[in-house]
Order: sequence, then structure tokens, then C-alpha cells
Amino acid sequence: MKDDLHARYGEERLPRYTSYPTSPHFSPAIDTASYEGWLASLAGDLRASLYIHVPFCRAMCWYCGCHTSITKRDEPIAAYLAGLRSEIGTVADRIGLPLAVGHVHFGGGTPTIMRPEEFVALAALLRARYRLAADAEVAVEIDPRTLATGMIAALGAAGVTRASLGVQSFDPAVQAAIGRVQSFAQTARAVDALRTAGIRGINLDLIYGLPRQTARSCRDTVRRCLELRPDRLSVFGYAHVPSFKKHQRRIDEAALPDGEARHEQAEAIAEALVAAGYRRIGLDHYALPEDEMARAHAAGRLRRNFQGYTTDDADVLIGFGASAIGRLPQGYVQNEVVVSRYLERIREGGLATAKGCPLTPDDRLRAKVIERIMCDGEVDLAPLCAEHGALPQTFLGSLPKLRALEADGLIRIRGPVVTVAEEARLLVRTVASAFDAHLGQSGRAHSPAV
Repeated sequence: MKDDLHARYGEERLPRYTSYPTSPHFSPAIDTASYEGWLASLAGDLRASLYIHVPFCRAMCWYCGCHTSITKRDEPIAAYLAGLRSEIGTVADRIGLPLAVGHVHFGGGTPTIMRPEEFVALAALLRARYRLAADAEVAVEIDPRTLATGMIAALGAAGVTRASLGVQSFDPAVQAAIGRVQSFAQTARAVDALRTAGIRGINLDLIYGLPRQTARSCRDTVRRCLELRPDRLSVFGYAHVPSFKKHQRRIDEAALPDGEARHEQAEAIAEALVAAGYRRIGLDHYALPEDEMARAHAAGRLRRNFQGYTTDDADVLIGFGASAIGRLPQGYVQNEVVVSRYLERIREGGLATAKGCPLTPDDRLRAKVIERIMCDGEVDLAPLCAEHGALPQTFLGSLPKLRALEADGLIRIRGPVVTVAEEARLLVRTVASAFDAHLGQSGRAHSPAV
């Protein structure tokens, strides 16, 4: 493949395709009444996942793209948790039957910012109102810098099975440039303590494309991570959108690597992890061969949702908390983003739906196509079209872009099968975008393709 193709396509700003249609296309036309109706119609045999958003941190990392706010006090957290508990109960009441749950994910922000007893109580409430499977995966995102001994014990007591620890980079120069100083010793102590508490699944999160970052510093960070032998690693490209996330203005744009350097960093990380025995999963995940994610990928069972790649194949995703997104058979819903407004809506009526997106038959088909491209690097359009009662001609509008991608060597087209070239796997979002009928309609700035 020509070197200039990564530079040209890598600068495109595209969605991460953790949903389709993507969140910029959500509309306030989907409101609380819509959500209540969708919840009430859920069938008892559906499998569900739960996502709980905790939008607080003790300090702001300058690169952060999450919905979070900073608090030094515990009172705002306690008030938020009261609203969260209320929403959890209201949703259970609206459904009217205990959904079977196989996955629970606590995201943030920093979910472990709450007191240990608060976390245990919240986990107990979820088990009381929803039917969690005995082998349910319960995952939590963690900032190793603020993880206290009492919270580690609470995570074990609450039945947490997987922990995702933010690392980003161990390079001191990079850490200073992003406002997040975190030593390897801090991270190692957290990993060891979590494993001692019985939490065997360990994920580490890395970022490339950060200010003052180089391919060499990326390799050095991977080398330190390998000492901890995590089960999985997530490797994301930094998205610099200071117009949308104002705290990113503290980052020196002159210190950011260009597209070519970002590609070099991503490949340096990939080469080091693959050489260490990790399987490369989709766009940005890596897993040990014995890990369930690696097995799911090999079997074609990998899925993609708002947490990225997942083994979760649930029919329903219920989101709790400010900005949380849910997915039901009828479509997507998202809560109020601002915490104060979220709490106000919860107090007023028990739910805080701000917007959403109903799914059309065309959306459902394109969502499946995009998910298979993102997960497998390949899609056979014929069976998917037949499954959805559509004809392959549905994608005639995509053909000009697909043919251009084929001419440039990014994909191969054999009849109804579209395959992403191995050397173009970092550009899989570019290929997925060829099937996106909504692209360019929102005006939202997305992250670079690489």
C-alpha cells in the first residue's frame, strides 16, 4: 500500500462507530414518554446489559473526551448517587419484570470515586432489581492514582470480575503534557491488589497521538505494561477537539504528532503487543489468546457497543446516569448530559431522557454491516441483506466510495463480500463510513481515522 494513503485517509474525521446511527444524529423527538413505552414493551426473554455512568473525577486530564466534572467534595457524589438509585428503581418498575443481565459496566469519570460502602450498596441494588446471571461480567473503570485499599476490597465484595485501568502513557514528558502524572509503581500496586482481591480480568488503556509522544515512547510504555501481563489492552487515538472539550485547550497543539507520526505510533504498539503473544482484535483492542475476547473474535462473535469491542451479545443495553446511552430493540436513548439537569429530571419524573433515535429497517441493516466491518474486517452483504428482507442494491449508493477504496488497495470486493486489507486495518473506520447513510449530516467534529 502506498505510504501516502495512510496520511491522506488518516486525516479524515470519522465516527468511532460504537453505534449506528451515531450519537450526533440523536433527536429530542425521542423523550421520556418514548423511553417509557419502549421499556414497557420489553419481552421477558430478552438478555440485557447495564451501564452505570459516574461523571466525577478528582482532577481533569487535559486529553479527556468523556462527560465528567471535577469535585474535591463528596457531597455532590452522594447527591448524584441518590438520583442514580432512583433511576435504577424507576426503570425496573417501568419494565415490570426482572431482565436477565449478563454484563454490568461502571464507567466514568471515575466510578471508584464513591465511598466503598456506596459502591457495595449500588451493586447490591442492581442485583436486587435485575436478574444478574451467576457468571455475569461486572466491570469497572479505574484511575490507579486514586484507588484506595478500602475500595479494592469493596470491588471484590461487590463481585467485580474485570477492571479497566487508565494508563495512556508512562513517558514522563507525555504525562506532563497531558496533565496526568502516574507512575508505573502506582499502576503495578493497583493491578497486584486487584488480583489479590479476586478480580482476575485486567484491562489497560493506552492512547497514541498525544503531545510529545513518539513511537519509541509508545514501545517503552508497552514494555512496562507487559510486566503486568494484562488480559486485554485498549489502544485509542487521541481526538483533539478543543472546540468541544474546552479543557483540551491546555494541550500545546504544536506538540501533537501529525498523521504520519500517529500511524507510526499505532503500528509500534501493535507490533510490540503481537510480538508478546497478544491477538490483535479489530481496530484498537488486544487480548491474550485464552481471553474470551480473543475467542469471540476468532469465532466471529465479537460485538461493538459504547464501551468499544465486547463479548456482550445482549439484546438490550440499559444506561443509567447523566449522559448514559441505552439501546433497545426500538432504538437509542440518551439521558441529560449535565448532572444538575439530570438530577432535576429524575426528581420530577423518575427518568431523564433527553434525546434518542428510532431505528428504521435501513438503519438496522447498515448497523449490522458496519459492526461486522469494524469487528471482523470483512462483511458478506448477501446473507445480511436477506436476513433484513433487503436487496444488495440497498448499497448501490456506497459503490462509488467502495470502488475508490478498492482502487487504492484499502479493500477487496469479491461479489457481495467486502474485505479490509490487512495493511489497512487502521483505516477500518474509513471503510465503515462508506456504508453510513447519515455521515456529514450532523456537523459534529469527529476524531481522525488513525
